[in-house]
Amino acid sequence: MGRLFEKLTQDVRFIEGLKACLNCGTCTAICPAAEFYDYQPRKIVDILQTHDDDQIEALLKSETIWYCGECMSCVTRCPRGNAPGLLITALRSLSQEMGFFIESEKGRQQLAVKRTVGDWILNYGYCLYPSLIQPEMHPEQGPVWEWEHQNLSEIMDRLGANYQKTGPGILRKIPREDLDEIKRIFDETGATERFAKIEEFSKKKAHEMNMDFDESMDNEYFKHIYNKTEKDHIREK
Repeated sequence: MGRLFEKLTQDVRFIEGLKACLNCGTCTAICPAAEFYDYQPRKIVDILQTHDDDQIEALLKSETIWYCGECMSCVTRCPRGNAPGLLITALRSLSQEMGFFIESEKGRQQLAVKRTVGDWILNYGYCLYPSLIQPEMHPEQGPVWEWEHQNLSEIMDRLGANYQKTGPGILRKIPREDLDEIKRIFDETGATERFAKIEEFSKKKAHEMNMDFDESMDNEYFKHIYNKTEKDHIREK
């Protein structure tokens, strides 16, 4: 048994996700991601069952583990009660822990997820925060979102939200004591440490790619991983 496989066996998602695969391929047949990407849950299970560290490391550095949408359709169909979707979350976690995620285009995008959804939850209590969804970062939204972004307060009032205000209501300002509690949850569950590793390894990759890197979203590396797609990830029919 290799060290990477041993690390996986310590993850409860791996323990619960892999029992006894009979290689029927039902998980791949039902998988929405397999319809579009070069992604087959059955093959991932095959690799894990080899216990081979070289194959597992290649998987941790690949685009493959980032294609899963975690819909868990595979769980509902597996005749042996396996959960390939849980195996993917365990692999993603280990990839982040070991720093292997920076070796794939989709993996490098973890920094963008951390600095948007992750940091917004910590700082504001919401995974999406309208005032921070900048139009220049989302040209696909078009001029409508640019107008809405400029008139957020008025629009939110008309919709009945309590945006950025104290008291009850949608998108209300979350009290400091509640945000502190969220931070403690992140600390206790290891999310704070994981975020730090994502930043650390991303900075390393930025230097390898000779790109500027800082704590903002206004730097060369962040804009590159956020806006550039250099690979064709869609599977050929």
